[in-house]
Amino acid sequence: MSILILGMLVLPGLAQDDETPNFVHLQNFWQVYQTWNNCGPATLTMGLHFWGWSGDQAVAAGFLKPNVEDKNVGPAQMAAYVNGYIPNLNAIYRYGGDIDLLRRLIFAGFPVIIETGFDPADLDWMGHYRLLVGYDDFQPGFYVFDSYLGSGGGMGIIVTYDEIDALWQHFNRVYLVIYPPDRESRLAAALGEDWDAARNRQRAFEAARREVEEQPGNRYAWFNLGAALVELGRYEDAAAAYDEARRIGLPWRMLWYQFGPFEAYLHTGRLRDVEALARVTMKRTTYVEELFYYLGMVYFARGEYEAAVAEFDKAIAFNPNFTPAHEAKSKARREIAFVF
Repeated sequence: MSILILGMLVLPGLAQDDETPNFVHLQNFWQVYQTWNNCGPATLTMGLHFWGWSGDQAVAAGFLKPNVEDKNVGPAQMAAYVNGYIPNLNAIYRYGGDIDLLRRLIFAGFPVIIETGFDPADLDWMGHYRLLVGYDDFQPGFYVFDSYLGSGGGMGIIVTYDEIDALWQHFNRVYLVIYPPDRESRLAAALGEDWDAARNRQRAFEAARREVEEQPGNRYAWFNLGAALVELGRYEDAAAAYDEARRIGLPWRMLWYQFGPFEAYLHTGRLRDVEALARVTMKRTTYVEELFYYLGMVYFARGEYEAAVAEFDKAIAFNPNFTPAHEAKSKARREIAFVF
């Protein structure tokens, strides 16, 4: 028999870890089906609704992706939107999570947004956000509100722990949590060491390194190792990890969503590789502002500041809220002024 406690259904009895019950289901969600190419804002909207926000996905998309064709909204962008524009709510994102951590967060009263691989029929691999609202160890799996697939009649679609973990690996097991300030200490307790961003970066690196050792042929394990090394500023090692991931072979949409290879190659002087990757990706789509940004950074590194500004302007025209392009453009303008 389940018990309703403060908007949470809990099944009595502890799981094997003696910390969390076998069943928890958070309440007060409603399904939001994404409009065209809008899973990030739609999923964020569902997460915000839990905390009483009354906006809709169009409001969130207006900031996160002013151009409807924008192919990517990153977790950093979503957290910045919540922290800067949603009253009385904050958000954090971290990498290298695991199933037990997700269960702890849900039991602590926090729905969790994760980014996963997604391969719907006839559309090929892509990135996709999902909102986890509960879990059931007897299935075993998570209850998921999905902006594309729905919510299974309102409680959530059950997705097994194994399936979640396998698809979550594609995005370095990133997770985003929204919370009101008065629940910060509760969230920090649930996250433990991962509350500290620096400690989380180190832990994500250690997890990625273990997976590479255990799964040396896994392209996502190598890609995640590269991402973790970029976060630690170890660009040479990151570039080597990305080289191996690319040698094994990545999904053709991979660089629509994750840009660590650009950072690693840029910081190691591999400007031709940055440019080549950007241009190859642009043959598939030009609707990713980060591609223009990294082309601009190549020009900047070569001292071609006018060309750099032109690329930064393309990124800004596509998404005026893309802060890195504004900052890089200002630097390029200062260099131009200095030269003349």
